[in-house]
Amino acid sequence: MKEASWSDCLATNSARTVTPNKQRAKALLETAQERIAVIKEINEKNCNVVFEDYYTSLIEILQAMVIQRGYNIGNHVCLGFYLRDVLRREDIFALFDDVRQKRNSLTYYGNRMDAKTANQAIERCKKLISILKNL
Repeated sequence: MKEASWSDCLATNSARTVTPNKQRAKALLETAQERIAVIKEINEKNCNVVFEDYYTSLIEILQAMVIQRGYNIGNHVCLGFYLRDVLRREDIFALFDDVRQKRNSLTYYGNRMDAKTANQAIERCKKLISILKNL
């Protein structure tokens, strides 16, 4: 079954309730910050790789957030549904789903983005990271 909502994620065990783990969440946040800190420049040649780093950091921050709130979420689609259905943040979900699809296109289909598109996706990741840090 392909998940279409947070309820589906729970029903398929793609998302499970767990004991909140502050230590694991802290480690994920530190890793995300370290990953972002090593990015020195973005250019036409490395923009796709830099996007992947920002996206990975975004996922680590999201995972840290849900782990602190007592969930273990096994896929990126369900992370999005958590944003949309649990937090009721359609605005964040739309941004997240856009970068998730771009990352899937890059990672699974080998579709590289041009520099303009990659930079826009990087900016969306930065915006999401900023929003999530304030939730």
